[in-house]
Amino acid sequence: MSKLLKSFLFASLLSFTALVSAETTEAIKQKATQGDALAQAKLASLYILGRGVEVDNKRAAQWMRKAAKQGLVEAQVSLAAMYDRGVGVSSDKKMATQWYEKAAKQGHGTAMAILGKNPAPKGSVKFDYQKMRFSASRQIPKKYALNFLMKK
Repeated sequence: MSKLLKSFLFASLLSFTALVSAETTEAIKQKATQGDALAQAKLASLYILGRGVEVDNKRAAQWMRKAAKQGLVEAQVSLAAMYDRGVGVSSDKKMATQWYEKAAKQGHGTAMAILGKNPAPKGSVKFDYQKMRFSASRQIPKKYALNFLMKK
């Protein structure tokens, strides 16, 4: 496939994504204000990624917290990572750990791994949970934001 065609397809995809995002932002906001946890996580995601709205990590954290308080496990992990890194909130390892713990209690594998609650099988290589937590906290907010926006 030629570079020109690839560039055109990529630009078209970005334009389509922006159009769809602009059309649905208001609907997401409406559902979020009515208390829909997934819509709250989606609205937080829009603020994290700057889709249809300006990037605003503080608002993202506020909406993600609402979804997390309702028990949406991915929102709990995302909010925990935001606290770990100080994205939209003050960095607070204790608060991050509390949110990871809530997600781990629901069986969320990443949260369990971050907390070091996945015991390594005998003979397997041990790894540094602190490094894993640091790395995960850098990636989770945007990765989970994309995942939330894909959910129906």
